[in-house]
Amino acid sequence: SPPGPSPDAAQSAWSFNASIYTFLVPDSENYVNPNFTADRSWLHLEARYNYEAQKAGSLWIGRNFSFGDKLALEVTPMVGGVFGDLNGIAPGYNLSLSYWKVELSSQSEYVFDLEDRSGNFFYTWSELTYSPVDWFRAGMVVQRTKAYETEFDVQRGLLAGFSYKKIDFTAYVFNFGWTDPTV
Repeated sequence: SPPGPSPDAAQSAWSFNASIYTFLVPDSENYVNPNFTADRSWLHLEARYNYEAQKAGSLWIGRNFSFGDKLALEVTPMVGGVFGDLNGIAPGYNLSLSYWKVELSSQSEYVFDLEDRSGNFFYTWSELTYSPVDWFRAGMVVQRTKAYETEFDVQRGLLAGFSYKKIDFTAYVFNFGWTDPTV
C-alpha cells in the first residue's frame, strides 16, 4: 500500500465546518444562524451571523488546545469582533470534555457592547450528550442568548441528533413544559 501522509502534512492540513441553525421562536420572528469554522494545527478561525444578535455578524480567532485520550479535553480560548445591529468585542471559548460515550460541550462568550454598556451580556450554549451508537446522540442543552427573548433568562431543553457520513442533523426543544417551546 502507498505510504500515508506524513505527520507534518497532517499538522498543516486545514479542516472546515459549516453549520446552519434555524430558530422557530414563538411570538417572534423565526431566523437562521449560519456558522463557519476553519482550523489548522493550533489556529482556529470562526465566522457567525445572527449569533450574538439578529442582523449582526462576528469574526473570531483562537488557539486550539487538546489534552488526554480516554478522558479528552479540547479547549479553544478566542476573541471576536461583533458588527451590525450590535457592535462589540467578545472574549470567549469553545470547550469539549468527553469520556467513553458521554460529552460535555460549551461555547460561551462575554460581549462588551461598544455603543451602550447596558448592552453587555454573557452568552452560553452548553450540551451534555450520550451517544449509544456512533450515528445518534441525545441529551440536555442550556442557552443564554439575546438574539431573541423568552420568559426565561436561561433556557433549558432536550436534544436528539443523527449523523450520516459528514452530515449531522440535531433537533433542540427549549422550555418545553414551562412555556411555548422554542425549536
